Amino acid sequence: MAFEFTDSNFQEAALDKKGVAVVDFWAEWCGPCRMITPIIEELATEMDGKATVGKLNVDQNKEVSMKYGVRSIPTILILKDGEVVDKQVGVISKAALEEKILAHV
Repeated sequence: MAFEFTDSNFQEAALDKKGVAVVDFWAEWCGPCRMITPIIEELATEMDGKATVGKLNVDQNKEVSMKYGVRSIPTILILKDGEVVDKQVGVISKAALEEKILAHV
């Protein structure tokens, strides 16, 4: 199950934590976001112990979304030790996303 990032837990779960965090910025009304949800869920399970993979609802968590300038969704940020090391805007295949994540694990 994908981790649920929020404005209140983002600092602790993504920025202060050592290692890799993958954050999928999404909204319920977004069709492409719904397309990528199964990929995020699968990677959350497969990357357990290697990376924290989760989702952040942009409608409910505007603070983090604004901080990272997320204007198009889905946007996926890959953070390592609290720093953004990769960004993907739009739908991506599971294999391509997994490759991006593994480059930083």
